[in-house]
Amino acid sequence: MAARLQHDDELVENHEINVTPFIDVMLVLLIIFMVAAPLATVDVKVDLPSSTAQPQPKPDKPLFLTIKADHGLVVDNQPVTHEALGSALDQRTRGDKEQRIFLRADKTVDYDTLMKAMNDLRAAGYLKVALVGLEAGTVQ
Repeated sequence: MAARLQHDDELVENHEINVTPFIDVMLVLLIIFMVAAPLATVDVKVDLPSSTAQPQPKPDKPLFLTIKADHGLVVDNQPVTHEALGSALDQRTRGDKEQRIFLRADKTVDYDTLMKAMNDLRAAGYLKVALVGLEAGTVQ
């Protein structure tokens, strides 16, 4: 009588990775992100009264364009109209279109009015515009 030590019915180890479940999970995640991403960027309320950026050194004589709460424009301390903005800036800068214009606006000014002022600056040839805001923690 002989005893047999080897069994032929043992399972053979499989060294291949089954990637089908991994691909299924990745496709489901892709679909979830494709649906959720556009929903995350809808109707964002924006309130930008102050900034935490480091203050930059101020020029010797900055030129400010101010938009008041009643949407009136003021260059330095002189009120101007939208039509006369280009000539008023030319007088102040002596025709130097490379001078930076510091644009500040009242907190209640709507975005449309701000963009009209920026369009007027661009039409007048002044492309260097800096937006002015309050520093964080500054009390008016």
